[in-house]
Amino acid sequence: MRDIFLIALYAFLGAAGAGLLGALALHLLRRRSIAGSLAVVAAVAVAAMLAGTLAVARAMFLSSHDLTVVTLVVAMAAAVSLATALLLGRRVVLGARELVVAAREFGQGGRFTAPVGPAPAELAALSRELAATSARLAASRERERALEASRRELVAWISHDLRTPLAGLRAMSEALEDGVVADPIRYHRRMRTEVDRLNAMVGDLFELSRIHAGALTLNPARVSVYDLIGDALAGADPLAREHGVVLVGDRVDTVPVEVDGKEMTRVLANLLVNAIRHTPADGTVAVSAEHRSGSVVLSVTDGCGGIAPDDLPRVFDTGWRGTVARTPPAGAGLGLAIVRGIVEAHAGRADVRNVPGGCCFEVTLPAATA
Repeated sequence: MRDIFLIALYAFLGAAGAGLLGALALHLLRRRSIAGSLAVVAAVAVAAMLAGTLAVARAMFLSSHDLTVVTLVVAMAAAVSLATALLLGRRVVLGARELVVAAREFGQGGRFTAPVGPAPAELAALSRELAATSARLAASRERERALEASRRELVAWISHDLRTPLAGLRAMSEALEDGVVADPIRYHRRMRTEVDRLNAMVGDLFELSRIHAGALTLNPARVSVYDLIGDALAGADPLAREHGVVLVGDRVDTVPVEVDGKEMTRVLANLLVNAIRHTPADGTVAVSAEHRSGSVVLSVTDGCGGIAPDDLPRVFDTGWRGTVARTPPAGAGLGLAIVRGIVEAHAGRADVRNVPGGCCFEVTLPAATA
């Protein structure tokens, strides 16, 4: 038993000495090629075995012939191990170099193309992550381009919408100042209408800027969607009568939601105004609310005739109007963008889809907890 313990001790001391030298070599080569590090690891394994064997052989007083045989066997194993390590290291280095070239092209061109051919699992995982990052960056750049185009359109449209009433106000004020107006009261009413429209437009811009800046402050309270829809229908009824549109709200479940009543009333008002303005006379705008799988879905269905499929994804974009017209009824294209911003601030979702004869706008909100 004592002999076995001494053999193990000598083998450990010899191998430990080789391991320490290998650790020092790895530290000195830490900034060098992977192939060199793999060669050092293989050399350490063989050297540790050789050192342990020689230490035990000398302690056991083997003959010189036996010692030579053992040394030769270990040397051959070392040569094969080093050659294998260098070959493996070269493959890894080549794969890493190809990945470096692909990453450099990714940084310059903005798109990552994975190297062709097999690669170690770690390099393949890194390649997949770079490809996924490239896809996310491409999608982000596409969204940025769309937002930039939307901003440019918004600036152009708002500039036109502001210029038109301002020019009218200037002309009417000059006519009143020159005393060439036969009916000043009518001019005053018209000026008041234009001022109210400008005020509403500025209010929409301010609301949208708060939403985009994340400064929209909500004061949620438990309310019934029945009351929300009732208030919105009452507010939109005069406009509906003016356009000859019938408002219907008979499919409303009395389910509670945790929302900011003021902001959600604005959401419904914007949807109703949009629906009324795009529904022909004698048409119908229907409002409903129902409970679906832990959510409350509010829907506004109009008779606009539907939206082009290519335009459906852009309906809630800032500045989108669905028409190139610059007439006042087209609006500034902010109402639906405000709807989406407020709904998303409530952890909800705003969607639109075509239905026979028109389209249906849906607002999905989390149902209030019991």
